[in-house]
Amino acid sequence: MAFYKSANGKLLITGEYFILDGAKALAMPTNYGQQIQIEENKIAKTFSWRSNDAFGENWFDAAFEPKTFKILHTSNKELAKTLQNILVHAAAMSLNEDLKMGNYNVQTWLTYPREWGLGSSSTLIYLISDLFSVDPYDLLDKTFGGSGYDIACADQISPIIYKLRNKNTRDISPVDWQPPFSNNLYFLYLNKKQKSSEGIALYRTNTENKNAAIQEISEITEAVLTIKTLHDFERLITDHERIVQSFVPLVRAKFLYFSDYWGEIKSLGAWGGDFVLVTSDRNEDATRLYFSKKGFDTLIPFDEMKFAL
Repeated sequence: MAFYKSANGKLLITGEYFILDGAKALAMPTNYGQQIQIEENKIAKTFSWRSNDAFGENWFDAAFEPKTFKILHTSNKELAKTLQNILVHAAAMSLNEDLKMGNYNVQTWLTYPREWGLGSSSTLIYLISDLFSVDPYDLLDKTFGGSGYDIACADQISPIIYKLRNKNTRDISPVDWQPPFSNNLYFLYLNKKQKSSEGIALYRTNTENKNAAIQEISEITEAVLTIKTLHDFERLITDHERIVQSFVPLVRAKFLYFSDYWGEIKSLGAWGGDFVLVTSDRNEDATRLYFSKKGFDTLIPFDEMKFAL
């Protein structure tokens, strides 16, 4: 058996937090993602795993007992337990007995630096589910949990509108989102990964007027698809930040790091880290210089980040 598959990373442009309660969200698959390859192991009687970074360097390895997926040895016990949990659930759901019983070498490669929050977990869930021929949303629910928009992005070739109707039902609508001002949009890495659990906990504690906020977020998502000017886009994302902040009382990235910045800045997904969306009516060199002086050197233009065939 030989198997190769790739999965796209993701960015959540609109709808963070509210996506969990059915708000329409705009999500974008990225040029960056993860790849997996599996080959039969004819020597060692193990299900072995090797993870490589964007530079081809190994950063994690483990060996499991076939069928039971008992950990035989590993370079990182905590990560091995997480992977073991995914494999056990995938195997239990799968009808592929050869894969569960066989001896295989599995390798994965990220195509972006590990610290970037572009979906290393979601692409892993997607790739393992494809490997075992199981439903990726079911596997996600049994392991990491979440809305599933990131899983939806893994095999898309265009941005999507994503709406979670209930635990088992979701609407996924590919859209042609290429703003006429895309040259004025960038994605900035805030130099740290952010877990979404803190923001979600804060969001869950506030239920007042949530239905109205969900409707507002959904309307902003729809409006983002049709606006023609950078100014109107900046107005929408400012409104979006205001609504989210009323439910998740964290400081906006713009006020926290870039209070003197001339454009707008919007968090993408969990507030406090990972990537933010940046607008700028100045040239790329001037924009890049501003953030570099602040200590933020990873600025990726919109068309470089967006997935393209």
